[in-house]
Amino acid sequence: MIQWYEALFENYANTYENEPFTKGTIGECDFIEKEIKYNKSLRILDIGCGTGRHAIELTKRGYNVTGIDLSESMLQKAKENAEKEQVKISFHKHDARNLPFNADFDVALMLCEGSFPLMETDEMNYQILQNASKALKNTNSKFIFTTLNGLFPLFHSVKEFIDSHKNERTTEYIVNNFNLLTFREKNSIIVTDDEGKKKQLDCNERYYVPSEVNWLLKSVGFTTIDIYGAKLGAFSRNHQLTTNDFEMLVIAQK
Repeated sequence: MIQWYEALFENYANTYENEPFTKGTIGECDFIEKEIKYNKSLRILDIGCGTGRHAIELTKRGYNVTGIDLSESMLQKAKENAEKEQVKISFHKHDARNLPFNADFDVALMLCEGSFPLMETDEMNYQILQNASKALKNTNSKFIFTTLNGLFPLFHSVKEFIDSHKNERTTEYIVNNFNLLTFREKNSIIVTDDEGKKKQLDCNERYYVPSEVNWLLKSVGFTTIDIYGAKLGAFSRNHQLTTNDFEMLVIAQK
């Protein structure tokens, strides 16, 4: 059975690159460089790399990046983009719940909801964190990712937030429900793919509160976890997480 996130990214790469949430690449890579102290000897794994925007930008700056994604069409676009930019990057199709890596990388990235927290069960989301940890070396490695902020829907309507941004996005939300018991948002959306075809998808995303993220990461081997508000294209340790932040930025270190 094809899950909604697999169907979403089928024949969607060009449309994806025009979405407003993909426009912060330069600033986000500036932050990543600062976090890893501009050390170009580090090996970086980009989990849920999509069309390769972070992987390509970091490679252009001299870093060694490997990109993985579940979507063949997104990976194909990533390879085309890398060729266009004249950079060589290893892109591979892998499921983030079952990665073949073992202490191979110094840094792991998982940005713009790259796989986590899109999975249909909490156990599957946890597998992604386990595999990200397993892919990293056991000392001085760093995991940088963004995820949905569970504090936001406690104080705001997710539906109203989505509706307020509907003119900026290609996706049309027709039903939107947030469950306070499971912290899952279930919605029905209409997406127009790269061929102009419309498809309706029933989505299921998990919001996490900071305390959950903290103990989940500690349970998979991270010792230091810092959480901030995620600002598009302007990640910063100066952005204290608040209930107004739709996403949070997580920086974990072994």
